[in-house]
Amino acid sequence: MKKIVVSRNTSRKVLLQSIKTLIQDARQHVVRNVNTTMLITYFEIGRMLVEDEQKGSHRADYAMKTITQLSISLTKEFGKGYSVDNIERFRNFYLSYKKRISASLMRKSSGSKNSKPSDGRKPVKKETTAISPSVIGKSDFPFSLSWTHYVQLLKIEDEDERNFYEIEATQNNWSVRELTRQFNSAIYERVALSRNKKGVKVLAKKGQLIEKTTDALKSHYVLEFLNLEENSHYTESDLEAAVIDKLEHFMLELGKGFLFEGRQKRFTFEGDSYYVDLVFYNRLLKCFILFDLKIGKLTHQDLGQMQMYVNYYDRKIKTKEENRTIGIILCKEENKTAIEFTLPENNNTIFAKEYKAVLPSKAALRKQLES
Repeated sequence: MKKIVVSRNTSRKVLLQSIKTLIQDARQHVVRNVNTTMLITYFEIGRMLVEDEQKGSHRADYAMKTITQLSISLTKEFGKGYSVDNIERFRNFYLSYKKRISASLMRKSSGSKNSKPSDGRKPVKKETTAISPSVIGKSDFPFSLSWTHYVQLLKIEDEDERNFYEIEATQNNWSVRELTRQFNSAIYERVALSRNKKGVKVLAKKGQLIEKTTDALKSHYVLEFLNLEENSHYTESDLEAAVIDKLEHFMLELGKGFLFEGRQKRFTFEGDSYYVDLVFYNRLLKCFILFDLKIGKLTHQDLGQMQMYVNYYDRKIKTKEENRTIGIILCKEENKTAIEFTLPENNNTIFAKEYKAVLPSKAALRKQLES
């Protein structure tokens, strides 16, 4: 009897879980369909506006009057969401992404048919047909994010930079808030500064690829989320505690593939104990990455200490299948001379990187990148 009861209870649990999964999948499907419909609708509104503008004799003046009148009429009939600013965004959305809508998708939407009069005259060519969301398959859909994401992306004038943020937001599942934060922290410029011209172009096409050590590094790191004032007095322990408290934010700042291993990892030999501030593992590079936190200017002793940590992990911790350990010293101020004469010329395992407690100037980084 007990076996029957257990069996029935298990069966009910399985049934319940199956129903929950079905409902969750259905809700996600509805959300995806709503987002698809919204994006295509806004894209089509933008297309109609641009095509209508091109018929006007005074385009700028004509466009503004048209958008204002549309805003009044659409808001009256459909409610919020059709302000002048929003309709202007629809227009910019189309202009920024019109290359993505392929001719084949347009034909699929229109059915590749021309209207044929019943009296036997020649077919009349239709004007451009609006794209219907109902004919768009998952593989056809040219947009990977929500409308709110694209509102943020449209603020980026440079096409390469805009493409980079779209790819990264998609691959890393960034929320709109995280996308905004990454843009404000100038991640594109910071990653691009560690690349050559060819590498910068790859960023716009494929995002940040992690294939070698330097791919995982930025020119410097921005830790504004720790809420440490630039000129305030805090200890290295305070810095470490703040990082641990905001570990998720810190890992997002580090980038792709990072897994947290531990803090203050101790190893001992000849009676002396040593502690590595933060230990991560990067699954893409397949290696340990050690962090030492310094609140002052970098010294040669800091570099020597990190070299010892890296050597220990290489010889005692990592397996034969894993790649060499990487050591990163996060410091308030770099010391290029100490780096040059302390580390070997072919060094590719020890790095010193400055951290900033406040958001950087995008204009200054852009100027540095262009030069």
